[in-house]
Amino acid sequence: MKFLTEYRQPELVAQYLAEIRKTVSRPWTIMEVCGGQTHSLVKNGILNMLPPEVQMVHGPGCPVCVTPLNLIDKAVFLAQERGVILCSFGDMLRVPGSKKSLLQAKAEGADVRILYSPLEAVKLAKEHPDKEVVFFAVGFETTAPANALSVIQARQLGVDNYSILPSHVLVPPAIEAVMDDEDSHIQGFLAAGHVCTIMGTEEYYPLVERYHIPIVVTGFEPADLLQGILMTVRQLEKGEARLENQYSRVVRPEGNPEAKKIIYQAFETGDREWRGIGTIPRSGYHLRPEFHAYDANIKFDVNIEEAKESEECIAGLVLKGIKKPHQCPQFGKGCTPSTPLGAPMVSSEGACAAYYHFSQAATEMA
Repeated sequence: MKFLTEYRQPELVAQYLAEIRKTVSRPWTIMEVCGGQTHSLVKNGILNMLPPEVQMVHGPGCPVCVTPLNLIDKAVFLAQERGVILCSFGDMLRVPGSKKSLLQAKAEGADVRILYSPLEAVKLAKEHPDKEVVFFAVGFETTAPANALSVIQARQLGVDNYSILPSHVLVPPAIEAVMDDEDSHIQGFLAAGHVCTIMGTEEYYPLVERYHIPIVVTGFEPADLLQGILMTVRQLEKGEARLENQYSRVVRPEGNPEAKKIIYQAFETGDREWRGIGTIPRSGYHLRPEFHAYDANIKFDVNIEEAKESEECIAGLVLKGIKKPHQCPQFGKGCTPSTPLGAPMVSSEGACAAYYHFSQAATEMA
């Protein structure tokens, strides 16, 4: 790959669209798992270009969106009541907790900082040995290596005033949960290319076999997504179910062995709660016992009363692909980026935010 523009060429996009129209003969429902893919589909108007037989629905692949309400409340509590330096990626600051967001806590005087890497937080902890520094470790498998490396480095450097609040979730169990839902009508998946860059593709073969569904690993540019949709439609039309890799310029079957080695050194898999969905077995990373000193949940022994999600928010249905954002009665009314009812309206990968910011596409689909 030399230039991203190679995968945005109108001629190439038109070619893939023409091939999809020529190939499809009946309705199919395909889920793109990743929120980054959702934004690309909406922002580039691809959903409006596809033939009506191809229905794209949006999946739970937005780590900020699925971070539990309880964890956000814990982060706010640590920042306000325990006086820690709470560090986070920028997306998390505006996500509503049960009472307030981290951004509101920051406005009220809490020391909440936006960082681009957890390794910056380790450096911050080293520079401020009199303060506890907590990094809100949110993400799918893509960000897990850096978060794992931060606790490994903190232990090596003897920085004992650093910890993470882990909220790592995994893609394959999420696909399994979507398919096991009795309301699911998904017939094929576009898998997230950046996750597979780290983890490889081996984990997806059992899903293809168990559910007899095509899974195509794709990138994020218009041509990537349309080629992935075409590959999925071709399988569906032939009654096939295979794992294919459209994103072969980046993804290898084995993934990144060194990154996986770092992940498994610090993390082990366990059950994880997903906001709006519930607990999915073995769907998250938890710090191994030898790193419990760097787990903010254990270090601070924070017990926050479980809060209920807003009854007006249908984020769970959106994340499972059962509803589209514009089908929510509160979309653009009671729920906006400045007054969100749920995380998908404020995350840069949230489906609701994509529909809101590119409202013409959403209006035309309504």
